[in-house]
Amino acid sequence: MAEKKFVSKEELLDYLDDKAEWLRKEIIRISAIAGGSHLGGGLSMADIIVALFYYKLNLKRGDPKWPDRDRFILSKGHGAVAYCPVLADYDFFPREWLDTFNKLDSPFGVHPDMNKIPGIEMSTGSLGHGLSVSVGIALSARLDRGEWRVFVLMGDGETNEGMVWEAAQSASHYKLGNLTAIIDRNKLCLDGPTEEIMSIEPIQDRWEAFGWRVFDVDGHDMEQLVDALDKVPQPNDTKPTLIIARTVKGKGVDFMENVPIWHYSGLDKGKSLEAIASIEKNRPSRRVS
Repeated sequence: MAEKKFVSKEELLDYLDDKAEWLRKEIIRISAIAGGSHLGGGLSMADIIVALFYYKLNLKRGDPKWPDRDRFILSKGHGAVAYCPVLADYDFFPREWLDTFNKLDSPFGVHPDMNKIPGIEMSTGSLGHGLSVSVGIALSARLDRGEWRVFVLMGDGETNEGMVWEAAQSASHYKLGNLTAIIDRNKLCLDGPTEEIMSIEPIQDRWEAFGWRVFDVDGHDMEQLVDALDKVPQPNDTKPTLIIARTVKGKGVDFMENVPIWHYSGLDKGKSLEAIASIEKNRPSRRVS
């Protein structure tokens, strides 16, 4: 849940937009230090991560193992560059650690390691596994009579994996209302456009046919993300929830948007400064003056 109290929804949305701008700048900064990262997918998921961690998830600052915390799985583990800065901002580990990203003996590789990074619930990177593990965690919450929820963020390309659909069927069968999945629908994966490689549309119809409650939103509109998260039911509901967040790969950096080469790439100083300037220019207009 949001740690701060806001006098209006507009003030909340401005706060979340500020956090999203900060996170995008951190993605650029860390990528420059690391020599490269999955920039495109990290930037596309930034607003989703911010809406989850600074609005929806029930977490305790400085305590990554708090028993009553909501669990979050980043199934698209290559997006770790957009995930780890938020964990540092929650005081789960020293922020200085981020300056070692992808360096020798660093806890941070390109993908997150639960044995090295406080706050990581599952080591991910092999795509397609996150939803299945999330089903198991949601079942364990039920067995423990826990009130916490499970959230999992997937890439759209990874829904080509058959394991995803076995997990989707299982979640519906076991009536896991405490499970929410989000798809970062940026329409591009490593090899090109998702609809050319293996069409996944119509996404909403397919997931609804598997027994899920589905919301389809603009994944860069903070108000739409907040409203969709508000519609996630209580954990004792009998339907799992899917949020399709329609995004733009490389969002916020003009020269990266919808350009496949930025799936994974590096940045020199000049490109880093250009990217930061673009992020500042593209921040949504303020709602509160």
